[in-house]
Amino acid sequence: MPMPMPMPMPMPRARTRWSALAASALIQCCAGSSYCFGVYSQTLKASQRYDQSALDAVAFFKDVGANAGVLSGFLVAWAPGGRRRPWIVLLAGSLLCAAGYLPMWLAVAGVAPAPLPLVCLYMLLAAQAQTFFNTADVVSAVENFPDRRGTVIGIMKGFLGLSGAILVEIYRTLGIDPSSFILMLAVLPTSVTLVLMYFVDVHNPHERYEKKFLDAFSLIAVTVAGYLMILIIYGQVFPISSAVQSVCFVVLLLLVMSPIAVAAKAQTPESIAHQGSISEQRAGLLRKEVTEDSENASSSTTALGGSNQDLSSGKENLNVLQAMCKLNFWLLFLAMACGMGSGLATVNNISQIGGSLGYTTKETSTLVSLWSIWNFSGRFGAGFISDHFLRLRGVGRPFFISITLLVMSVGHAIISSGLPASLYIGSVLIGMCYGCQWALMPSITSEIFGLSHFGTIFNMVAVASPVGSYILSVRIVGYIYDIESPPDEHSCVGKQCFALSFMIMAGVCMFGSAVAFVLFIRTRTFYRRVVYARLQSFLDK
Repeated sequence: MPMPMPMPMPMPRARTRWSALAASALIQCCAGSSYCFGVYSQTLKASQRYDQSALDAVAFFKDVGANAGVLSGFLVAWAPGGRRRPWIVLLAGSLLCAAGYLPMWLAVAGVAPAPLPLVCLYMLLAAQAQTFFNTADVVSAVENFPDRRGTVIGIMKGFLGLSGAILVEIYRTLGIDPSSFILMLAVLPTSVTLVLMYFVDVHNPHERYEKKFLDAFSLIAVTVAGYLMILIIYGQVFPISSAVQSVCFVVLLLLVMSPIAVAAKAQTPESIAHQGSISEQRAGLLRKEVTEDSENASSSTTALGGSNQDLSSGKENLNVLQAMCKLNFWLLFLAMACGMGSGLATVNNISQIGGSLGYTTKETSTLVSLWSIWNFSGRFGAGFISDHFLRLRGVGRPFFISITLLVMSVGHAIISSGLPASLYIGSVLIGMCYGCQWALMPSITSEIFGLSHFGTIFNMVAVASPVGSYILSVRIVGYIYDIESPPDEHSCVGKQCFALSFMIMAGVCMFGSAVAFVLFIRTRTFYRRVVYARLQSFLDK
């Protein structure tokens, strides 16, 4: 009797969903250059002889570019031949990054001076590159892991949040001046993206995979955040020699590159052998879940005071125009304008705040790095905490938006006091809450308005960030700073430079908290009858 032939071991492929996730993570680690504005803002201000209002105008265009991702959303949705091409979006982002930072560096270096409107355009282009990197990476990750959307979004957003601190560590290790740092921002993200964009692609989402590898990516993100925080705090307390700094940077580089090792492990023949098509039983459960969700949505037609389309449990979907006709959209928009706008106003002016309070350049760059850590912590933690309470009690996510805005109000009030270490304490609270809002707002948008037009609606709500930043940063912070500055000078010293501005922002955040609480009350029944019921149905299976 002939012996059965052994099944051949599948051969690993160069490009899989794991290589795409690893490449996206590495690109995200370099993509957040907009978070580094505080490092070179003082040099930009001095070289171009700007007053604070002019500098805040440049920062406003940075905020618009980094948060208005409508163009990248349209490009990533374009699928020639019925298949998405994320590399096209990444290539466009690379070109924008170089087109923005290179002429800005030439202007700061004095090689090609530019008027304020042109510098604003440079900043807009450079910051817009971030949305192209982020959109391509997040969308491809979600499409490769459709059953773990929250996890992969957290990984991508987490690495983006850490990118500011990573870029600052590179800046410190190289020992370059702020002007050369702008050149580095033009070269590094562009080069990394051009090298890795080949691997970022959309693969078959119906293949089975081992979740432990996805958990490894999350663990790496948390490890990098913890290592950066220790490194930053230690460097602030103790002097670090250039040799030690180099060793620490090599360790950081190994940690940042470790997703490649995870992807390689996931593509070994032994791991690939466990992969296959999703079983019919699992597909049947998914179809049953969709049917029950639709029934839950239909039985709760009055939860938001409207029709089934108003409920939009993720199966009844609104387009952007329909969403903008709803009060809930504008309540969310207003709350985000208060929270994200005041958060951006803080990080945009953090260098000038530190200077007015007597902080050194090293200390302000440390604050920029720590801001990235707190931003990461908020993004990573808010989703987990809100998920926990939603599954446990059916508590709607808008409640946590309201809480974070209250805490932000406290952070602004602490900074306005001008007491020793107030900027450290206040930036911790504001940075964490700012990150929380970027994790909570997309989830709320998808739950209230559905998934079909989620990308467009999400980007429309995100416009609240630069709108709030313009009002608070340019029209309030910059205006008051210039009033407090001595005549014919563009610098101000003392806590009076920002005290009134931050008290105003504390009040704005309290108002935003009240608006978010109104949204929570309006959607409370919807979350309990539809979202909570859907989660419980899923857990029962």
